Amino acid sequence: MPPVKLALIGCGGYANVHASRGLVNPDVDLIALCDTSDASLDRMIARHFEPINRNPDRFSSISDLLERARPDAVVISTPHTLHFEHACQALDAGCHVMIEKPMVTRVEDARVLAEKAAGAGRILTVGYNTPCTAEFRYLRRLLDSGELGTLELVTGYLSQNWRVLTKGSWRQDPSLSGGGQAYDSGAHLFNSLCWTIRRPVAEVYAMIDNMDTPVDINSSVVVRFEGGVIASITIGGNCPSNGSHLVLMFSDGRVEIDGWNGQWMNIWKGGQKIKYPAVTEEDQSPDVNFIDAILGRAEPGTSPRDGIIQAQLMDLIYESARTGKPMRPKPEH
Repeated sequence: MPPVKLALIGCGGYANVHASRGLVNPDVDLIALCDTSDASLDRMIARHFEPINRNPDRFSSISDLLERARPDAVVISTPHTLHFEHACQALDAGCHVMIEKPMVTRVEDARVLAEKAAGAGRILTVGYNTPCTAEFRYLRRLLDSGELGTLELVTGYLSQNWRVLTKGSWRQDPSLSGGGQAYDSGAHLFNSLCWTIRRPVAEVYAMIDNMDTPVDINSSVVVRFEGGVIASITIGGNCPSNGSHLVLMFSDGRVEIDGWNGQWMNIWKGGQKIKYPAVTEEDQSPDVNFIDAILGRAEPGTSPRDGIIQAQLMDLIYESARTGKPMRPKPEH
């Protein structure tokens, strides 16, 4: 089977990770790069392609990339509010699509993308860390088995020095980011929550603090999901100590897990701690999972439905913070 012809749309920041993963994957031919910044293109080519004597096609226009390079798949790492437009273009051109988190910044756009991907018969995934880890796959099987009883409560936090690290960047420009830390690194924790529970949001109450910036830095959110699970999540963007912790409380046990990267897990059944859970699978990166899903060798780690649920949650978080009231989803038309 020939390798998947892959293009990168957006070549700054974390796109360099996607480039490094693509170049070492024997099932990938990384053929083209696209960015409106010549400097970003130059840096990526100098860092990843020149040392191995590769010369990818480079574009400043997505339409030119899709028409001339004709990739099988794209990875989108552009500012958040541009994800919807760029993913629409790629799906309309017949490409499989992986989008960096968050998938989109409005639930209406998430539903449109889901319909486009289904209609085109193309893979659409979101570049989240935890769904591709062995720990979170184990957690999902544990939840489905009912071994720990009924999931009732979830609580967690994520902390990062985000306010300082992103100062002056597009991430603190709401027209490009759609929001602040809750939409950026915090999206990993919210995705871990939504991916694990797999139920639509029923009600949200949120408080946020912009700390004299244009976007949210700190936030505290209470969520009730359909089916009754209640979650409380705190996102800190002004803390020099990076960390993440997610705790799931069942009627007959408890699970603690790394909600940011899925690198550790502790389990209690009843009052007894289970030492060294039998996690035997290997982690996958979202990039490897994306390619394997295209080739029919794996199920996608994330789905458009995950993107819809999280977009719904984020819309309600910001609306609740704006109004100071609990918010519920509007009926779908």
